[in-house]
Amino acid sequence: MRLESKVAIVTGGGSGFGEGIAKRFAEEGCKVIVADINADGGNRVVGEIKAAGGDAAFTSANVAKESDWTALLKFTTDTYGKLDIVINNAGTTHRNKPMVDVTDAEFDLVYAVNVKSLYYSAKAIVPYFRKQGGGSFVTIASTSGIRPRPGLVWYSGSKGAAIIASQAMAVELAPDKIRVNVVNPVAGDTPLLAEFMGSDTPEIRAKFASVIPLGRFSQPRDIANACLYLSSDEADFITGACIEVDGGRCV
Repeated sequence: MRLESKVAIVTGGGSGFGEGIAKRFAEEGCKVIVADINADGGNRVVGEIKAAGGDAAFTSANVAKESDWTALLKFTTDTYGKLDIVINNAGTTHRNKPMVDVTDAEFDLVYAVNVKSLYYSAKAIVPYFRKQGGGSFVTIASTSGIRPRPGLVWYSGSKGAAIIASQAMAVELAPDKIRVNVVNPVAGDTPLLAEFMGSDTPEIRAKFASVIPLGRFSQPRDIANACLYLSSDEADFITGACIEVDGGRCV
């Protein structure tokens, strides 16, 4: 049990990569707070974790709201008594389209969820981790943040910001024994895939998969395994790392 006795928050845990991370962590003995804006998805994931013998609880949270982060920390400590790991997974995108066609509202939402949420999570959680004597953050960013492509300009910018902010956090928080690492997935078979591609057809899927050397999209368990390592004691000397889980896409 690589995460036995640990407690983790997984944002966006009600579907996609977050669901995979929450379930994988629970398999390894972690108590998991599944935080999601979608109560149906979050409660489903918690139910499935419990049915498999794991320990999890759901709470509704909008990561783009500071007050929800304060409430999320309180819910976690009230439920499990402590917090060791935060997986900043919740994210969104604008649809794949020319950059000047992205609306103000779309732009603001992407940056609120993908970037400002990191600021709010740090404001809420860093003082707690400092008092505790350490902790771990993992940011789920994207290969788009280091190897952008046309049609996702502002999404790519938000993920680039998330990567750099996380690495800067790693340097600043290292004296406090707070580790901050990043996982960059390539396109995955998640609810956002159609938005990334612009539309979802077998032909478009084949086109996107063709640029991934290992020949397939990422799966939630691929991302979960990377997060598991970075969150475990095996990685206690790793901070500021940025791991591409991409089948060779960024080579």
